[in-house]
Amino acid sequence: MVFRSSVRAPAVSGMFYPAKPADLRDTVRRLFDQAPRREIRGTIMGVISPHAGYMYSGLTAAAAFALLRGSGVERVVIVSPSHREYFGGVSAYPGEAYGTPLGTVPVDAGLRAKLVQACPVVRLDHAGHRDEHALEVQLPFLQEVLGDFEILPLVMGDQGREVCRELGMGLASVLKGTTVLCVASTDLSHYHSARVADTFDRVMIEDVKRFDAEQLMADLEGGTTEACGGGPVVAVMTALKALGANHMDVVHHCNSGDITGDTRSVVGYLSAVAWS
Repeated sequence: MVFRSSVRAPAVSGMFYPAKPADLRDTVRRLFDQAPRREIRGTIMGVISPHAGYMYSGLTAAAAFALLRGSGVERVVIVSPSHREYFGGVSAYPGEAYGTPLGTVPVDAGLRAKLVQACPVVRLDHAGHRDEHALEVQLPFLQEVLGDFEILPLVMGDQGREVCRELGMGLASVLKGTTVLCVASTDLSHYHSARVADTFDRVMIEDVKRFDAEQLMADLEGGTTEACGGGPVVAVMTALKALGANHMDVVHHCNSGDITGDTRSVVGYLSAVAWS
């Protein structure tokens, strides 16, 4: 993957999702059509979404993003973990846009500047954005359901308690009084049997349903649940609660064994929405 100008080019197209625009659009639309339908009586303020290849977690992601149809959302903050680079704090992409096969999504430079100024753990940096898939795979779903919108792409190099708290409260301070969707990117437990994975994943599911960021952080620290994007979830839940969201629920949950039939070593996925 290379940077062209200040547009971050797709890093995992053709691997995590189709590289050809028509194929990608068809895939996303098919996942939306297949996603279980539910009704949310309120304004959706946040989404938790998985980030595996679309064949594994695409349906789970689609179940949440489909609920944004007609929402009119024009700005989205996406918080993801860093799988390939290790660094302190949180990196905000310093360029102008993220690209996918469906086109480019501009970065909200004004919101980015406000967050960097308000939140010392956030800095302008390419670290975590170069080859990271966890943020990128969210974009085609958003492009299909929202059309034109701007993003603030954030990658957490440090998912410790203090960074999660500072990022969550920093987001709340700069988003107060605005209409911005917050997305946390995470998968759940990795490489346990389906039976063991369900035990770990059930803890996070219940914490999310209770909208309890503090308990989720404690469970992650204590090892009673696992999530590669646990920090983004805690930070986003913290921000959403401070911004007035008062409900959160899981809309879909599965593991890779449900797709492949191999339950000996699975990865868990969930999607959820928060609303007021």
